[in-house]
Amino acid sequence: MINSVVLMGRIASDLALKTTTTGSVYLQFVLAVERNYVDAEGNRATDFIQCVAFRNTAEWIVKYFRKGRMLAVTGNIQTGTHVSQGGETHYDTTVFVTTASFTGEAAKT
Repeated sequence: MINSVVLMGRIASDLALKTTTTGSVYLQFVLAVERNYVDAEGNRATDFIQCVAFRNTAEWIVKYFRKGRMLAVTGNIQTGTHVSQGGETHYDTTVFVTTASFTGEAAKT
């Protein structure tokens, strides 16, 4: 079986490293990825994708990127569920980032 994802989009959230209870560094962020489809007005829909990176990859992203910058990532998808206090089941989809890279886009000032 194959579970592999490649995404390129803009970082849609502020970046801040966090630490697990066991001391591992990680980064949770949102990647805004435009769809290929263009509507009659020339607009593209955007998907906001939850991502998580660990250890060196997380530290590298925080060092070289910020909100609004274009980032390319590879990784795998993990899904889960949780039940809200109201008893509703919610489904979660997260990309666990294994590699991240520059896209060649010049930095915006």
